[in-house]
Amino acid sequence: MQKYSYNKDELLELASSRKYVQLREKLSHLNEVDTADFISALPEAQQMLVFSLAGKEVAADVFAALPSENQESLIDSLTDQQLSAIVEDIAVDDMVDIVGEMPANIVKRILQRATPSTRELINKFLRYPDSSAGAMMTAEFIDLKKEMTVRDSITRIKRLANDMETIYTVYVTDLQRRLEGLVTFKDLLLARDDTLVEDIMDKDVISVKTTDDQEHVAEMFNKYNFLSLPVVDAESRLVGIVTVDDAVDVMEDEATEDIEKMAALQPSEKPYLKTGVFELAGHRIVWLLVLMISGMLTGGILGHYEEAFVAIPLLVTFIPMLTDTGGNSGSQASTLIIRGMTVGELSPRDWLKVLWKEIRVSLIVGIILGGVNFARIFLMYKGATFMVALTVSLAMCCTVMLAKTLGCLLPILAKQLKIDPAMMAAPLITTIVDAVSLIIYFNIARAIFHIA
Repeated sequence: MQKYSYNKDELLELASSRKYVQLREKLSHLNEVDTADFISALPEAQQMLVFSLAGKEVAADVFAALPSENQESLIDSLTDQQLSAIVEDIAVDDMVDIVGEMPANIVKRILQRATPSTRELINKFLRYPDSSAGAMMTAEFIDLKKEMTVRDSITRIKRLANDMETIYTVYVTDLQRRLEGLVTFKDLLLARDDTLVEDIMDKDVISVKTTDDQEHVAEMFNKYNFLSLPVVDAESRLVGIVTVDDAVDVMEDEATEDIEKMAALQPSEKPYLKTGVFELAGHRIVWLLVLMISGMLTGGILGHYEEAFVAIPLLVTFIPMLTDTGGNSGSQASTLIIRGMTVGELSPRDWLKVLWKEIRVSLIVGIILGGVNFARIFLMYKGATFMVALTVSLAMCCTVMLAKTLGCLLPILAKQLKIDPAMMAAPLITTIVDAVSLIIYFNIARAIFHIA
């Protein structure tokens, strides 16, 4: 057996040297996704030639795996016959995704080369809202009737399997196409030929509606470990299925979007190296301006409490440590809460439990950090008195408790207000905690040292 390997540099060398015979041989053993990855790395002038070398049998799968910009350039080079073959071979849900990202002139040409039935399906899918279950489902599934025997069911699956997205789970519908149950291919293989589908099907079917958000669909896959999930309309008629590969894509997109929001970036669908400098700057500048302006609060607070650090200059030394620790404490809590809500472990109604737990955690952490700082300041700073060490330690304990409280409550509040909880992540919480921790610090100092 030949061991599978993908060496992009070797393939690029063959392409640049125009050794197309050897390249064709290498491509014949390559996975379609890796072939698409290799083609996207080629100069545009060579992409169509190498795409042709991959072979007609895998052309549709390779095309579906290409980035949208490469798909667009290839469509310009494809003949009408080649384009028609690809459109008919690609899964409808993938074709809908491709059409959704293409310019109007390209979309027109794609639809012109599609058969009437495929064109009707594509137009139907395009009517569903973006990011909905209807937009991500596929209509390429096999359904059975409960009156069918196992023998008839297997015969039907064999006849249709080649054009289907998956055959591992088959759904049972009535004459009005309403979803009644499901049966796995394994169940069919293990049952007697004359057994009715009704006798072996599972009637407790979990489904989603066409209007459900794609994030909810992904959560269902994550919770139940499905391979596919039926999609029904308002009248419970089966209109499509979502397969696990599409759910994984959604999970990746949602995770990427959350990471970008948590880093104070506007989400972008383009890869980093293919995003322009001005576009990247535009994604970053909005939040940076917001955080910069809100950060001016810190300067205003320092000015308001100027008499405190004029009287005891040593207090200024500990400001960075307090604000950094507070920001880190808040981001720890917010990250855990955002993650918990994302995977379904937490919901806004759990806010009291979360708050009580974070108060206890922050008290333990705050006492430990405050105690360590008290000893460090009292022993290491010659100008520090017992009261200075006490001031910093108390401020540290209060700052940690405040930061963790805000860090756990703000994402929950955002969720309740239908705002993405990722917006309440490290940058925003750090800015808020910085300002409030300074107020706590200098008020403790004024109380202990009796500063006017």
